[in-house]
Amino acid sequence: MRLVRSRAVAWRAFAATAGLHIFPALSIDAAGVGADVRQLVVSIAPDWTAARGTLQRFERGATGEWVKVGDPVPVLYGKNGLAWGRGVLEVAGPGRRKVEGDGCAPAGLFELGPIYGNDERLPKGADYPFHQVTAADAWIDDPQHPQYNQHVIVDPRNPPTWFEKQRMRVGDPAYRWRVEIRHNANPPEPGAGSAIFFHIRRGETRPTFGCTTMAEDSLRDLVCWLRADQRPHYALLPRAEYERLWRNWGLPAPPAISLDSAVQSDR
Repeated sequence: MRLVRSRAVAWRAFAATAGLHIFPALSIDAAGVGADVRQLVVSIAPDWTAARGTLQRFERGATGEWVKVGDPVPVLYGKNGLAWGRGVLEVAGPGRRKVEGDGCAPAGLFELGPIYGNDERLPKGADYPFHQVTAADAWIDDPQHPQYNQHVIVDPRNPPTWFEKQRMRVGDPAYRWRVEIRHNANPPEPGAGSAIFFHIRRGETRPTFGCTTMAEDSLRDLVCWLRADQRPHYALLPRAEYERLWRNWGLPAPPAISLDSAVQSDR
């Protein structure tokens, strides 16, 4: 009998352990980022077509305000820019929607899931749900598969016929740490995009197929900073959309974001 464990099951266990809740999609008119979200990763792209931008970390201050953590860092997005994703907030604005294989990074507001990595453990100082990737791990990007956009663990002694095409890479330096960006997750919609992570960039100018990537040191800082009980979220938006939505979504005010750096990084 094959052992197949889906990401949905694993996420529910992770959420219960961390004291988290799985929220349905909300309207953009809702309160946005709740007060219980105390860690926020914000990334600004110059526009919808940009493949580069800037990422900044924030924490809640004593009176609920957003306080910068560390310096902004350059990041890379999908080779075809950004498209609206399926996250915590249901976006009803204009613009293209993320679909499987479009080469776009999903824009919106997203929960962060576990970290998947090559090493036996996370770097010193990290304290976050972690799963070491082995020869038994897969992430399904086939929209026809019933476990689309889910992490699945199989019995490597008797793998399913689809496993070879869906297995997660083991030992790839770019995937030393993969922080799950929970796009299209509650529940997955077939064809709306899959396997979106923070991970190490493959070069200073090489874009992705939809993930957000950065230098290894920058990702290590992020990994060591994350805490599940702080309910970390990720906001990725083009500059104009950020300026339009930040107040409704409860994000840091634009002067706190390195918008000029985002524009410069794409030149």
